Amino acid sequence: MSNTRPVKVASEHTALTARKVSFAWEETPLHWVPGDPFATHTINVLHLLLPAGERWFVHVYKQVLPHIHDDRLREDVIGFIGQEAVHSQAHDDVLPHLRELGLDPTPYTAQVDWFFEKLLGDRTLPPGKPRAWWLKERVALIAAIEHYTAFLGDWVLNAGELDRRGADPMMLDLLRWHGAEEVEHRSVAFDLFMHVDGSYRRRVRTWAAAFSALVFLWQRGARFFMENDPTLPDGRASFRDFYRAGTRGVLPSTPDLLRSIPRYLSRAYHPSQEGSTAQAVAYLASSPGANGLHDKAMKDKGLDDKGLDDKRMDDKRMDGKGVDDNGPDGPCPKGGR
Repeated sequence: MSNTRPVKVASEHTALTARKVSFAWEETPLHWVPGDPFATHTINVLHLLLPAGERWFVHVYKQVLPHIHDDRLREDVIGFIGQEAVHSQAHDDVLPHLRELGLDPTPYTAQVDWFFEKLLGDRTLPPGKPRAWWLKERVALIAAIEHYTAFLGDWVLNAGELDRRGADPMMLDLLRWHGAEEVEHRSVAFDLFMHVDGSYRRRVRTWAAAFSALVFLWQRGARFFMENDPTLPDGRASFRDFYRAGTRGVLPSTPDLLRSIPRYLSRAYHPSQEGSTAQAVAYLASSPGANGLHDKAMKDKGLDDKGLDDKRMDDKRMDGKGVDDNGPDGPCPKGGR
């Protein structure tokens, strides 16, 4: 059996900080990739998975902090916690806008909450080895999941086809800001796993569990969105749709996704070998949402928080719907499954 150890690229390390971000969703359409509801909703699954998932990351990492005995790693984990907390809130803020457009994600998000809070949550275990085992398992699961969030982050930073198709700039900025931070902190979860455990068998086992869960939850979320989209009379989602969207460049390609598997399972793997910190930091320096430019644009339009509330009420009065969108004349999403 090989004793190859992970090979870290030292130049890819950077100090982590949680950035204050701001996004405004009033002008973002339901199908923000024009003419492509499937690509839109497949990516929209992020808004359903990430709030609960990243709150769970934070919860687990707060428990593991006392077990970190490397000062730089501890600083990285604290920076990671701060960034993940902001990610969770930023995606959670998209959900009210989806409801306004007639697509209520509550039935699906309730299932996701159960998955992270109950199935992967804290357990009543005897102190000592049983509790340490469950903590290490979850740390390893997060390392595997972060391999794919970094993969997606690198993809969206380079997904020029979304720009060519006229994808909504606000949504692209949210995704690319988040993706850039995933690339920026891509090594933290793996480094933490190696610090507290590092078992190759655990890495393989938890990768299999994480990959299976992500595929299951993602396809379920895409189907939920397509089947409950009020503008689609017969919305469907399939693996064939995903594969074809990948060949068009509006979603990650299936071959690239599959090639990422043996890389993670290589004994020489380290996340710093993938993606570019320089590219991520460059985007973060120019991101409108991460640099207050969306707030400035809203103020220039006279749409501060009060102005936005007044505008929403005026729009509803003009539509003849009153203030309550849930009334008999408001949009009514199809029932979830």
